[in-house]
Amino acid sequence: MTIGISIALILSSALMVLLVLLHKGKGGGLSDLFGGGFTSSFGGSSVVERNLDRLTVITGTIWFVCIIALGLLMRPA
Repeated sequence: MTIGISIALILSSALMVLLVLLHKGKGGGLSDLFGGGFTSSFGGSSVVERNLDRLTVITGTIWFVCIIALGLLMRPA
């Protein structure tokens, strides 16, 4: 059980990093590094941004649940 939750935690952590980097930046950050010049031509896709927000929140929730579950499983009895 612990190994399965640990694998889910690693996968959700990697996915969280990817999703956060994909978000549209409001200033000069890491998101501008990956195509900052294309923001004016692709700026009207609000549906994609909302879906990305939802996916990020879901992934963050899974990550949080994995952290709590591992903490409960690993505590001394």
